[in-house]
Amino acid sequence: MIAALVALSAVLGFGVAVGTGTASAAPVRQTWWLDGCGMPKVQVHAWTRPGNYKTVIALDGLRATNDKSGWEYNTRIQDMASSGVNVIEPIGGMASFYSNWDAPSNLNGQKYKYMWSCVINNRLIPMLDQKGLAVGPAHKYAIMGISMGGSSAMIIGANNPRISHLFSMSGYLNLSAPGMRTAIRVAMLDAGIEAGMGPFNSDSMWGPPWSGRWYDNDPFVQINKMHNKKVRIGAGGGFWGQYNAVGSVGDFIGNVEGTPLEQLAWAQTRAFQVQALVNHVPITTDFPIVGTHTWGYWSDMVWRAKNSGWFHD
Repeated sequence: MIAALVALSAVLGFGVAVGTGTASAAPVRQTWWLDGCGMPKVQVHAWTRPGNYKTVIALDGLRATNDKSGWEYNTRIQDMASSGVNVIEPIGGMASFYSNWDAPSNLNGQKYKYMWSCVINNRLIPMLDQKGLAVGPAHKYAIMGISMGGSSAMIIGANNPRISHLFSMSGYLNLSAPGMRTAIRVAMLDAGIEAGMGPFNSDSMWGPPWSGRWYDNDPFVQINKMHNKKVRIGAGGGFWGQYNAVGSVGDFIGNVEGTPLEQLAWAQTRAFQVQALVNHVPITTDFPIVGTHTWGYWSDMVWRAKNSGWFHD
């Protein structure tokens, strides 16, 4: 657990941005701006195509940046828009857990309170409705995320009747488990320091560790809100594979740190699997033996979900 706590503050790397289609039959890439519910305006990148059968909102990880989503930097999941699934990527939200916070983060002098749940539920989804992107027979949305965004996707999806599909990849799905609140505290402190923004305070997010808001935002505790939802979870076994090439000392350190991070996510995701079984919530799973806390493995998880038909209603 000590190794996992230290590793949970690791940096997720970023890569190269990709292009988009422009022909009438090809996906269209768009940039939208949303009212931030008291935060600065939120940028959204979208890849859409008429006739697609589902729209998915893709959430970033702990070290989200304000220019592009990690999904766009590191993967080509936007290519799903060429074959059925519109991809929507909100930009930003570092260390936010995509939640409405109790107060601005006081340790780094943040000028505003994070209000990400408001942005996604009350700004983004109504905009998607207006643009006719509630496609498919159910006219509802999918939401997915990695790491921090994985647990966030589960909570947002569980509480929003406009969302039918929930997908967590390497998410921490039992935040009330012993040691997890300390792990989250350490990770949020480190994320802000590494980004030059100063440490984020988890007490400003959901209150002190004994606050009930930690339970409100714990997918494990909120499992019974996921009945009648289509739920998918996944995590790697922590073993190195094709996305763990070592070309520098930084690559080696990132790979080493990614192993305990993923093993902790695997343990938490397996615990959630048992919780779903006990509470009769049907789920699908993706537990490859090979896979660390790295974007390439998450991209593969998304494509496996799509190719299996999971995004269909």
